[in-house]
Amino acid sequence: MVQFDSALLYLALSALFSGVFIYKLIKNKVKIENASVCSLLSLFMLGIVCLYVVSGRFGLTLFIGACVLYYISIPVRQMLSTQGKAVLITGCDSGLGHALAKHLDERGVLVFAGVLDKDGPGALELSRVCSSKLSLVQLDVTNSSEIKTVYDEVKSRVQDAGLWGIVHNAGVLGYVADGELLPISVYKQCMDVNFIGAVEVTKMLMPLLRKSKGRLVTISSMAGHTPIPGFAPYAASKAALSMFSAVMRQDLLKWGVKVAAIHPSGFKTNIFGSQEHWSSQDQNILDNIMPEVKDDYGEDYLATLKDLHHQMFTFSSSDLSPVLEDVCHALLSTNPYSSYTPGTCAYLIPCLFRYFPLWVYDNFAKLTFHIHRNILPRSLRISQTHSKAD
Repeated sequence: MVQFDSALLYLALSALFSGVFIYKLIKNKVKIENASVCSLLSLFMLGIVCLYVVSGRFGLTLFIGACVLYYISIPVRQMLSTQGKAVLITGCDSGLGHALAKHLDERGVLVFAGVLDKDGPGALELSRVCSSKLSLVQLDVTNSSEIKTVYDEVKSRVQDAGLWGIVHNAGVLGYVADGELLPISVYKQCMDVNFIGAVEVTKMLMPLLRKSKGRLVTISSMAGHTPIPGFAPYAASKAALSMFSAVMRQDLLKWGVKVAAIHPSGFKTNIFGSQEHWSSQDQNILDNIMPEVKDDYGEDYLATLKDLHHQMFTFSSSDLSPVLEDVCHALLSTNPYSSYTPGTCAYLIPCLFRYFPLWVYDNFAKLTFHIHRNILPRSLRISQTHSKAD
């Protein structure tokens, strides 16, 4: 009877604390990945141990104390003023960078919007709809001279205040296909834009960032820490970018600069390119692939590659607000997180890869990412046919 009463007491306390936890999470817009799920599970296990092993007043006191400590550890949403803060964003011609430039400009941030073409439609739209504070800067992240010019322009504008934030958004996807089929030029382009470009921009503008003790934010990808079939060049470059961000977070602690990486899932941006671009890349593969490789895979298998553009675009979200909110939190929160995972399953899919057997994730990836689910390369089909015949 005493054990039953104790169980009811622990159950009531757990329900009470759960309600308080949930209220604080919702109020501060704390996502599950930033609420220390492991600590929450540990708290649940501690409750069981305190009930059945420790018992008595000491066990109850220990459980209540642990709940209080966990509640205190939940992040509180406190945002800094945007007054006097300047942020450089790369890749603002379209997509996420374009939307982010508008969003930060509306909040009063001095935005340096890096664009590939200052006379292009994206740049002209930013000039038309944003405030006079926004500065368009010509910035190809693979062009060292343009990076140096941007540094000089930003330095003359911000002067002693320094640059509050850098957002590495510029990126390319290239093409989606088996890693063996993709030309080396796609690998080089992804590394040059997605990784080397971000490193060079960081190195050039870091003195201005250290002066303000500001924020370094990188837009990586869920593919940067989770293998996705067909994404070898893109995933490799984003993995390098994610690790660069992680190491820079450690290196810059002593300077007071905070570093965050954003790992979104699929969103509809121009990173997918146009259908015409996709078709030209498809033809590029067919023109340059070695004859024996082409024979092994088969033209019918290769022909399915062109359908992937439509499939990825269809299954991606057009609502960019989750990414915009996370970037703003990384830039302006008093206590930003080191990692953000906006988008559908952007947190759960990496967990599936890390904590489950590989065969579980491999089958999940095959079904989820729609990469050649229904067709095998030609030589494998022939081999299977012979095996069945025997």
